Amino acid sequence: MRWLYLLFVVALMTSVMTVYKNHKNSMDTGRQKLTDNNFSRTDTSSLALVRLKQYRNVINSFTKANGLNDRYCFLIDMNIPSGKKRFFIYDLLKDTIADAGLVTHGSGNQGISDSIIFSNKPGSNCSSPGRYKTGKPYYGKFGLAYKLYGLDKTNSNAFNRFVVLHAHGCVPDIEIAPQKICMSWGCPTVSPLFLSHVKKYIDQSASPLLLWVLP
Repeated sequence: MRWLYLLFVVALMTSVMTVYKNHKNSMDTGRQKLTDNNFSRTDTSSLALVRLKQYRNVINSFTKANGLNDRYCFLIDMNIPSGKKRFFIYDLLKDTIADAGLVTHGSGNQGISDSIIFSNKPGSNCSSPGRYKTGKPYYGKFGLAYKLYGLDKTNSNAFNRFVVLHAHGCVPDIEIAPQKICMSWGCPTVSPLFLSHVKKYIDQSASPLLLWVLP
């Protein structure tokens, strides 16, 4: 009878170890999924900062040469999907991202897509890459907006195309990737809440701010 008892104990221990191993594997998988999800949500700014740092010296020289604010600038990284934050308020002094939000790109003649067609042509409804300086605020069709002046050949028609910085309710406050957000007719359009954040930097600055659309 003793050998039957030992056999029972061995079987029981094997069963317990199997359950524990399966539970541990499940927990590890869950942690990995959680880590992956967190990475996709929170590391966009970290990855973007690596790229933005490459432009720091160029930005510093450009802002000083053109009488622009040399503490803060706006950078829009069009390499990032529209459902993720890609409008960055960059603190040049601290070399950090002070804030970030979602922003549209121009629709061109296509439907909602993350495949971006750039153009500087009037009537193209496309985003134009390059450097802009912020102009005076005004209230138009979409409420508060800021005029933008293109400073490069790639966006020289921005003012005449009425490409301005404004808000629209179709732009979410939080990331929705892999879903895509709405599109504009070429204007960098943000959420009303994020525009209120951007407004503080523009209104408190004695000089225009650089807004750079990175293709």
